[in-house]
Amino acid sequence: MITPTCGGPVLAPLAPDPDLGPGTYPDALAGTVLPARPSGGYSAPLAAAVPDERPKGDADRALSAAARARVADGFATATGRAYARDWSAFTAWCATHGRTPLPATAETLAEYVTHLAATPTRKGTLPAPSTVERALACIQSRHKLAGTTADARPARLALRAYRRQCADAGQRTRKAPPAELEALRKMLDATAPDTLAGLRDRAALVLGFALMGRRSELAALNIADVTLTPDGLEVFIGRSKTDQDAHGETVPLPYGSHAETCPVRVVQAWTAALATYGVTSGPLLRGVDRHGRLTGTTGAAGKAVTRMSGHGLNLLVRRAAVRANLPNAEAFSAHSLRAGGATAAAKAGAPVSAIARHGRWSEKSPVVHGYIRTADKWRDNPMRGVGL
Repeated sequence: MITPTCGGPVLAPLAPDPDLGPGTYPDALAGTVLPARPSGGYSAPLAAAVPDERPKGDADRALSAAARARVADGFATATGRAYARDWSAFTAWCATHGRTPLPATAETLAEYVTHLAATPTRKGTLPAPSTVERALACIQSRHKLAGTTADARPARLALRAYRRQCADAGQRTRKAPPAELEALRKMLDATAPDTLAGLRDRAALVLGFALMGRRSELAALNIADVTLTPDGLEVFIGRSKTDQDAHGETVPLPYGSHAETCPVRVVQAWTAALATYGVTSGPLLRGVDRHGRLTGTTGAAGKAVTRMSGHGLNLLVRRAAVRANLPNAEAFSAHSLRAGGATAAAKAGAPVSAIARHGRWSEKSPVVHGYIRTADKWRDNPMRGVGL
């Protein structure tokens, strides 16, 4: 149990739930364990982000397990999983070193950042500063949800020193290379248009580029989300990183000038292939087995999983880059398509507001401005034309 300090509330543990089974959260998270996700319901792995704060005799402050699960589901899925891992690691470290995780002191946070910066990951390398930053953000978020605060100023100074250490050692932020238009064409040229897998891959590559799509958005697309209009395709994005309330947004994709890179024609070719299998609804981007058969259909090998995952989309893009013999091909991922589409639009002179809106970024996002700078650094280079 997490004990109170400075008059803080006791976070009482829930009684063991037989539905949870093995693999529940450690004892240090006793106050945050939720029941397993009900059928069609909530994502229990996010439970570590939501406190169980139920003072006895105070009904107004009681929060049921179902309500806490709803609150937990308010996090983006990937963020929730990462935060659950980070919080588990932090509480385990606190238990080992005799420190209190909630509320944590400024000294505890600074010591933990120092510990993370000196501890190799499973890959045997020191963590990226962004990984330490995420762990610290998780701890601060957990405190905020518990109705308290954590003084992270000393910890952030320690993190700044670690960033400098990494920079001095020649480390750079790892980024997937952008798949700009020339790279996209090479990947498409290396992808057979006469096979089921090839048609699927071409649709995924062009959609990812033209939508400036996140892999989660591409994986979530259904056939019904794509509508043909006289001007092109309208693609409905039901939920995205910047639309966690799931209001949804329709993204227009005009006809392209070249058949092989035209979003309308490559998507139509793929949906026509799906229709030959009797598939006219459900997931748009689906698995194809090693024999070239659509997963989830009669005779297909493997599990009956139809929707491609984000990991599967990463592999799809990487394999296409390898087939095309692109430089640094192994570093390509689905994000390369998103970055490539934004960079190509910036080079074509599209305003930042239009790029941000189309790619579902905040207009003030440093990421989208990074793509603009990539295009502008050559177009507006101050050394151009000086006579060197």
